[in-house]
Amino acid sequence: MTSVLGVDVGGTFTDFLLWDDGALRIHKQPSTPDDPARAVLEGLAALGVVPDLVVHGSTVATNAVLERRGARTALVTTEGMRDLLRIGRQARSALYALEPEAPAPLVDPELAFELHARLRPDGSVELAPDHSEVRNLVREAEEAGAEALAVSLLYAYANPAIEELFDQVASPTGLYLALSSRVSPEYREVERTTTTVLNAYVGPVMAGYLDRLAGGLAARGVPALRIVQSDGGTADAARAAALPVATLLSGPAAGAAGAFAVARDAGFPRAITFDMGGTSTDVALCDGALPTTPELAIGDFTARTPAIDVHTVGAGGGSIARLDAGGALRVGPHSAGADPGPACYGRGHDCTVTDAQLVLGRLPARALLGGTMRLDERRARTALAPFLSRFGGDPHRAAQAVLDVVTANMERALRVVSVHRGYDPREFTLVASGGAGPLHACALADALDLPRVLVPRYPGVLAALGAAAGDVTATHARSVLRPLDAASLPALRAALDAVRDAAALALADTPQPAALECALDLRYAGQSFELTVALDAAFDLDRARRDFDALHEARFGHHDPTAPVEVVTARATARLPGVADALLAALRTTPPADAPRAPQPATVDVWIADASGTGGKRVPAALHARDALREDDRLAGPAIVTQLDTTTYIAPGWLARVDAAANLVLERA
Repeated sequence: MTSVLGVDVGGTFTDFLLWDDGALRIHKQPSTPDDPARAVLEGLAALGVVPDLVVHGSTVATNAVLERRGARTALVTTEGMRDLLRIGRQARSALYALEPEAPAPLVDPELAFELHARLRPDGSVELAPDHSEVRNLVREAEEAGAEALAVSLLYAYANPAIEELFDQVASPTGLYLALSSRVSPEYREVERTTTTVLNAYVGPVMAGYLDRLAGGLAARGVPALRIVQSDGGTADAARAAALPVATLLSGPAAGAAGAFAVARDAGFPRAITFDMGGTSTDVALCDGALPTTPELAIGDFTARTPAIDVHTVGAGGGSIARLDAGGALRVGPHSAGADPGPACYGRGHDCTVTDAQLVLGRLPARALLGGTMRLDERRARTALAPFLSRFGGDPHRAAQAVLDVVTANMERALRVVSVHRGYDPREFTLVASGGAGPLHACALADALDLPRVLVPRYPGVLAALGAAAGDVTATHARSVLRPLDAASLPALRAALDAVRDAAALALADTPQPAALECALDLRYAGQSFELTVALDAAFDLDRARRDFDALHEARFGHHDPTAPVEVVTARATARLPGVADALLAALRTTPPADAPRAPQPATVDVWIADASGTGGKRVPAALHARDALREDDRLAGPAIVTQLDTTTYIAPGWLARVDAAANLVLERA
């Protein structure tokens, strides 16, 4: 393979990173929210290449859930369980709300059906199914206008035979079918059912999108398409269409994977990734490795599917500022997106974070997209007008207040993944990425006393880099519920062999055999939740027990080496390495573009708040072109570094140096 194109569709821009026979090229252009595939195909045309592979970080499934634009979905449960989604776990997100409102389930009550067949907990049949009842339920779902059908029967993870009857009946129909025994064969009925319903809900939307995109790419001669999954790995279009629930955090996972790969390559394996785009900010704490979780949260729902542990908040360059009912300034989570975009883009009217940066001078009017997109400062100041009365009529103070609020929102997100989990952020490097991340990195590092900031060579397209570099992965799991002891070894081996075979089969058509990784979900007997522990090739249960005790101690501050341990779920991941090593090597060896080195950088005026926060002044800041920088260059703040994919603001009191891979390393002077 000689060329790979990584693509990340964001709320405002669609990002491209092309690895072509060892060389790198990047491109950005406005997203097309009405059809994200259009921006992908337009970007491909703008680059003028036909890559061997396109790897796409997709937000199609994510947006379908968040905006409730999925398919009309029916659900079949075991008799007596039709209200499972509505009852749920009785968890309350607002613990002290006097009149809490539970989110409406994705399945309307009239589309919830029951099957009289029943399994026992060990998978044996207690009441055999009536095939005519299965046919009738499928017909009723169709007649009720369902576009997708989710089937989640009690204990189907132990025996999928009854659920598979629906496959035989529904295949000739137009219904998109999701069976819990395939989507999430793990115990806990609420989580398994929710995951299966989510898969059915986004399935038709994702399948239609991938069909259009794959068709458009094929018409342009592109032979292969892969989609980034929530675990940071990639899957071909057919597997992503069959299991779209695994792509719910596709974009954030690609961003975290790309940021950590660059940070580790630069010598900073303990890093907090900070990806601020146009709509949201994604953060993840990487203590030598990417953090993983067997369950993800999206909007009002959770899904049991492997994911990089990313925390997201509604804070981006397009986040809209407003005054709430009490007169307090709020920023986000609503975003101006790509259409109409921030006011300074020329079509919108709302004041956004980008408008505030422009008014303060930190985002030069001609800096966006390498100078090809001019920003309208007069329009940005007009958008700020509703807030001026609260700040003495001073647009600079108003703009600074907008930045202070959005910084506080992002600071809370960073605290969630660090301080709240027992980590000291002063021991980590902040990796700033996304189109807006490098503008805000110094302020966030100051807020949490982080010692340094790493701004990669191409921070604005780092999610596209993470997509292009991703391994091909397939993960399968099966609940076993056995004690972790020698007597259970035959059953555990059988379960592990089954999930290994399933994972290997998913990648059977790849040109080389995939590596297989196994893990067990373990807990002390009587606990409600598990920790995932990697299993070595020898299936050494004693070592797994020691690793579990150590992980429990690290996570919760205690462990009990005498307590019995239970195996809940066996997991296996098939992995085929991508082009990460070659891509990182290209980052290290590709010199900056041939830009002249200015003997004296230009200067622009930026507004700097004073220590009291009640005033400030305009001071000159050096304006540097990123492509003109060379290894060991030093830049003292205040300074601004412009490039095609982002703008970096070096605050007063900070010093940046250029390392051997053309990264910017920012530290306090």
